[in-house]
Amino acid sequence: MNIPHIDLPRVIIIGGGFAGLHLAKKINKKQYQVVLIDKHNYHTFQPLLYQVATSGLEPDSIAYPIRRTFKKQPNFHFRLAKVEQIHQDKQYIETSSGQLNYDILIIATGAKTNFFGLENVEQHAIPMKSLVESLDLRSKILQNFEKAIYASSIKEQEKLMNFVIVGGGPTGVELAGALGELKKQVLPEDFPDLDIRKMKIHLLEAAPRVLASMSQAASNKAHQFLKKLDVHVWTNTQVTNFDGALVSTNGKSNFYSDTLIWAAGVSGAPIKGINVKDIGKGNRILVNNFNQINNSSNIYAIGDVALMQTESTPKGHPMLGSVAMQQGAHLAKNLNRIAANKTMLPFKYNDKGTMATIGRNLAVVDLQGLKFQGLFAWFVWMFVHLMLLVGFRNKIVVFINWAWSYIRFDKGTPLIVRPYIKRKSLN
Repeated sequence: MNIPHIDLPRVIIIGGGFAGLHLAKKINKKQYQVVLIDKHNYHTFQPLLYQVATSGLEPDSIAYPIRRTFKKQPNFHFRLAKVEQIHQDKQYIETSSGQLNYDILIIATGAKTNFFGLENVEQHAIPMKSLVESLDLRSKILQNFEKAIYASSIKEQEKLMNFVIVGGGPTGVELAGALGELKKQVLPEDFPDLDIRKMKIHLLEAAPRVLASMSQAASNKAHQFLKKLDVHVWTNTQVTNFDGALVSTNGKSNFYSDTLIWAAGVSGAPIKGINVKDIGKGNRILVNNFNQINNSSNIYAIGDVALMQTESTPKGHPMLGSVAMQQGAHLAKNLNRIAANKTMLPFKYNDKGTMATIGRNLAVVDLQGLKFQGLFAWFVWMFVHLMLLVGFRNKIVVFINWAWSYIRFDKGTPLIVRPYIKRKSLN
């Protein structure tokens, strides 16, 4: 892979998400040679994928080149490749571009969409876990309305204009709210030949309430905000099948729709070569308080792929960007301590709270000892997300887009640049 051999321990980081990026930023590159490997050459700010999917932002607004993040930094190397297997006994990895030895290995491969064994759903639904998938969803939404103009029957037209979102967590709620705003503000002007009132947005949640991980107050308010945007919320409802036209559930309500958007859950994305005994619930790698995997002193897992079970966190930490960033920064601190002949410190998650936005002036925020909703929560949500974006240009571009949208009620540019093509059969 054309990495020079030098007299420093080689640290390989697999994955350029929140965890891997924060680790690579904070590790002392005078003490280590750092190699970051990812199948994409950019870091994606996943919390705003839904805005790309609904034409609110362009993809380059929430993605930033990894190489540019670390330009002119010594002893740092980025390689665009897919890691295929880890060989723990001989301390090397196999990638799509060759083999590479390591002294310390960090697995930060994140998570993948979990369809809970529903093969038909996996075949026909659209997930939204990556930039490519969010662009697919954008094209699918716009193509549906273009097709609806030519629909030969009202039933076919309604099928194209019905959207079912599965999962009432932050991703599902925010996407449903964004579609609701499109219905009210944008689509009637963009498609004057259609009766947009026929468009239906259904949000399905298996739990008794949306945003189940947040406070009851936040959940109730989010439900009210969704109703305000004409989103139909169905709780205690599980999807059992989707054949591309009919969404079947465990209740009495089934939905005739061409588009099922899956935001119902994720599972870890470990790499081949990790012992099966080291894989815990949710397909996540079991780690100790220092993020080390079992029976290894030089292999670590951080972020969504890591499962750190303690007395205070028997189910592990939540699969959130805040956990991933803190684990990445903490592991960098520990590796720097090792280089300085100091002992490592156990990881402790600082839960600063959670938040979700539903639409213009509509958001909910749960902080430690403080919960609020509405306009102020919306401004707090925007500020936090702007600050977390990677790259000054991205912060400016997103801020200008949001300001323009707020003033002009204009939700970006709905272009079908790359038409959505349905995936081939899984069989």
